[in-house]
Amino acid sequence: MNSFTYVRANDVADAVRLGSGADAKFLGGGTNLVDLMRETLERPSALVDVSGLSSAITEQADGSLLIGAAARNTAVAEHIAVRTRYPLLSRAILAGASGQIRNMATVGGNLLQRTRCTYFYDDDGSRCNKRVPGQGCDAVEGFNRIHAILGASAACVATHPSDMCVALAALGAIVHVTGSDGERTIEFADLHVLPGEHPEVETTLRRGELIIAVELPVLSFAKHSTYRKVRDRASYAFALISVAAAMEVDNGAVKDIRLALGGVAHKPWRALKLEASLKGRPATDESFLAAATEELSDAKPLAHNGFKIELARRTIVAVLAELAGYRS
Repeated sequence: MNSFTYVRANDVADAVRLGSGADAKFLGGGTNLVDLMRETLERPSALVDVSGLSSAITEQADGSLLIGAAARNTAVAEHIAVRTRYPLLSRAILAGASGQIRNMATVGGNLLQRTRCTYFYDDDGSRCNKRVPGQGCDAVEGFNRIHAILGASAACVATHPSDMCVALAALGAIVHVTGSDGERTIEFADLHVLPGEHPEVETTLRRGELIIAVELPVLSFAKHSTYRKVRDRASYAFALISVAAAMEVDNGAVKDIRLALGGVAHKPWRALKLEASLKGRPATDESFLAAATEELSDAKPLAHNGFKIELARRTIVAVLAELAGYRS
């Protein structure tokens, strides 16, 4: 059993001070961290409860939406501004977990949840570089049906589990953080990192930094967006493939588009090649399929997950056809 102290932060400054220790962890809803502690995969010496900090969802002067890191997932999914202006985010959250978990989980915690790789959770016989750096990765040659096809490395083929984060990647969200060196912002695409040789490093957060808010920038066509999740069962399962997309069509051509994929990489995968390829092209199955194929051209399947490439292609085409208005 791992002993630890528990303290509830009164404000952000208090949280940063209390969380500055090398083995301290910030605690939001605890829906991932507490599980990891039960499995002894996380062994913090101190828990700093930040669930009482800002949970407000406020519109900024420029029209952007600022979501406090302590906001519960349910509150975000049900907020009228999110539902009307960023429906892909609401749908991603609702697809992500049971109602009980959504009622507990916080935005900040969702961004920092760890992989659901079986080998990462198996601390009794499986090798995992994320759990023990330099140990090796049994998933590479093991049962890897749920694992990454993009951006993986010989050291790690795990995928990021969050649905919310896929939507935030598509929206180009901005993460507000604070620490002993003061406040800064991080483009969402730069928050999570690919595994490389150090899969134990999962984000660009500095030691002791606390996520305080997530900003949704103004994106007029985001109101015309959706999220689709393909999984083994309809409830409470992680994505094999997911697509978060917003698209604007003008005179039958793609005027602008944002798209991100889940279930394919160590981080939410922003489909930049697809976006660039589709702008100005006809909003048709042929264009969507060509762009999806280009985006997935660097995919490297493992022994058991090659099906993900075709599944991703088909899901992308189906989602974009829905947004184009000629298929439900």
